[in-house]
Amino acid sequence: MSRLDGKSVAILATFGFEQSELEQPREALAQAGARVHVISPEADAITGWKGSDWGGAVPVDRPLGLADPGDYDAVVLPGGQINPDILRMKPEAVDFVRAMWRDGKPVAAICHGPWMVIEAGLAEGRAMTSYPSIRTDVENAGGRWEDAEVVADAGLVTSRNPHDLPAFSERLIDEIAEGGPYARAA
Repeated sequence: MSRLDGKSVAILATFGFEQSELEQPREALAQAGARVHVISPEADAITGWKGSDWGGAVPVDRPLGLADPGDYDAVVLPGGQINPDILRMKPEAVDFVRAMWRDGKPVAAICHGPWMVIEAGLAEGRAMTSYPSIRTDVENAGGRWEDAEVVADAGLVTSRNPHDLPAFSERLIDEIAEGGPYARAA
């Protein structure tokens, strides 16, 4: 039996996601036994960003309009500059993240992904990290920014960049296996 058997994880993304920040956590979660769905405002496929140019296409498993936060045990928010900037302007994407948090489910964001955490109103009082260029955004939203490869605060898991992906994925798997912040508070 794998650590995440019976668990489902949503990866919320759109065009311009950092390729590795979607693909590596998806692979790690699947290897740990989770069912992983890429959810997007787009219906078919989304294209990532890799290095200094467009990366590869990733199929969308479920359009955001048909995705129910109740069907998932955690949500992953990949970075890249384009992806989270587009998503934070979509109320249904912000509402999805907010619903996951309200239900005590882990929210994991890497690189510029914490923009979605900020937009959903989840940063205040939380220890977080991010890509260094959005440190001021995190702090202005009330977050306590740390320069660390992974920061976990009661179900909120954040990392800085693709180099942090192994630690990010490992900590996210731990959070899901532990049942989220509400399970530990009980």
